[in-house]
Amino acid sequence: MGPGRLPALLGLACCLLLLGGSRGLGSRGTTRWLWGEEQGPVAEGEPWSGARYKAVKKHLGAVGALSKQYWQYLKCKVWQEGCEEEEEVSSPSPGWGLPLVGRDYLEILSTWYCSFSECCRTGDCRVVNNITGLAADLNGQLHGQHLAKEVVIQAVQGFLQNPEPEKALVLSFHGWSGTGKNFVARMVASHLYRDGLKSECVRLFISLFHFPHHVYVDSYKAQLKNQISETVQRCKQPLFIFDEAEKLHFSLLDAIKPFMAHYDNKSKVAYRRSIFLFLSNLGGNTINEVALDFWRAGRAREEISMELLEQRLQLELEKAAEDGYAHSHLLKENLIDFFVPFLPLEYHHVKLCARDAFLARGLPYTEAALDEVARMMVFVPKEEKLFSAQGCKSVPQRINYFLP
Repeated sequence: MGPGRLPALLGLACCLLLLGGSRGLGSRGTTRWLWGEEQGPVAEGEPWSGARYKAVKKHLGAVGALSKQYWQYLKCKVWQEGCEEEEEVSSPSPGWGLPLVGRDYLEILSTWYCSFSECCRTGDCRVVNNITGLAADLNGQLHGQHLAKEVVIQAVQGFLQNPEPEKALVLSFHGWSGTGKNFVARMVASHLYRDGLKSECVRLFISLFHFPHHVYVDSYKAQLKNQISETVQRCKQPLFIFDEAEKLHFSLLDAIKPFMAHYDNKSKVAYRRSIFLFLSNLGGNTINEVALDFWRAGRAREEISMELLEQRLQLELEKAAEDGYAHSHLLKENLIDFFVPFLPLEYHHVKLCARDAFLARGLPYTEAALDEVARMMVFVPKEEKLFSAQGCKSVPQRINYFLP
């Protein structure tokens, strides 16, 4: 919510609450409180009795409690915050509830606010699900990855449009370092969630950082399961990203298998709205071999099909003798919905990455500068020098060479 909207929202809330309160006022000096019976008229200049004074004091205290109720109700409806508190204070005394008149006005207010945001469509202002923006950015900023673009957009869009998915969406990204796996994961987070990777609905796990020692794997398992459960309870559409997935201990992967399995109606918590992204360098050599074969045959890389690469990827994963990712139940029980291949990047792709890096920092560039950045990279294999060994990973740092 923009900084200019909050004062307007609070001002409108006050007006609506005053209107709601005015519904409780009768005419000609007779007062009908929202929660009580009609009080008798008070003659001008007539002193109040002790009983009447106590009654008014009691009603003023009730007004304060009622104002708190209205605010809790508004927070719950608009920002999805304080819903538990709203339930707790909804009946501070027997037979005492939030007046329907006030609820009607707050419904109008929340509807008005949602017209400026995404919370009406998703039911949670933290979740925006901007598929159009995701597709546009992938097409404009992800270079040389026609298969990844197509699979990610179709898989995510189809999953979000399904009101009752049978299981969580699980995507496994494969390819050399620097080909765009992390870039796409960040882009998915930034277009599905208002706060991107900083959203409380998104959890990023890096294998060697979060789970460095195999001797503590049992402790890691308990922590990981708790963190996933808490995130799912907090957000109806959580995103979990596992970087360097091939370095995860297989028992960690098996521990989170229930969160990705087909939905069990008996479960108290629904995990089927979750999205899991696994990022791995595993399979990169196989993907590169296919790309090199197409180049040697004089065929465009855009002719490489998903069917061909997915089949080759699965075969390589099954042959991986010591890989925890390959030997986990994720593969054995077909819990991965899509294997997403990231092709190796060529010279002209690196130039596009360099252009994007200059533009991102607001710096001017020339074709000569882009060529110079690309020539700084190491290309393989030795004979053809076709693919960048680091992809575009170090390109943003390379342009520092051109700063004045």
